[in-house]
Amino acid sequence: MKVIAVLLFLFGLSQAKRFSQCNLAKELLAQGLPRNELADWVCLVEAESSRDTSKKGGPNRNGSYDHGLFQINDKYWCKNGQKGGDCNVKCEDLRADDISASIKCAQKVKKRHGFNAWYGWKNNCKGKPLPNINNCF
Repeated sequence: MKVIAVLLFLFGLSQAKRFSQCNLAKELLAQGLPRNELADWVCLVEAESSRDTSKKGGPNRNGSYDHGLFQINDKYWCKNGQKGGDCNVKCEDLRADDISASIKCAQKVKKRHGFNAWYGWKNNCKGKPLPNINNCF
């Protein structure tokens, strides 16, 4: 029984991806985010998830949870176990190593609400020095 628990724990660890700052910036750019917004996006991701794709935050006061790099909330944007929410995505897909679904959903959030939709960005990035990612390119 202990062996199974250890294997499940190790399997769970192998599913998480933690980006370096430069790898994150390069991936965001490769997936179509504007170069002039990259420092804000990197700062946001660092504040929200510490660049960890598997992060699940919460529960929040309303019982909802936040998912993935961008900590996208499941009350509005995704649905657990099946596609749904305003992004029409499974919340589990927002915690995957392939971050394309997360980026697409985060862009939708930003288009609707701006970076102010994220408390991590408002508290840690807005009006403050942003990460210097120029050396990444």
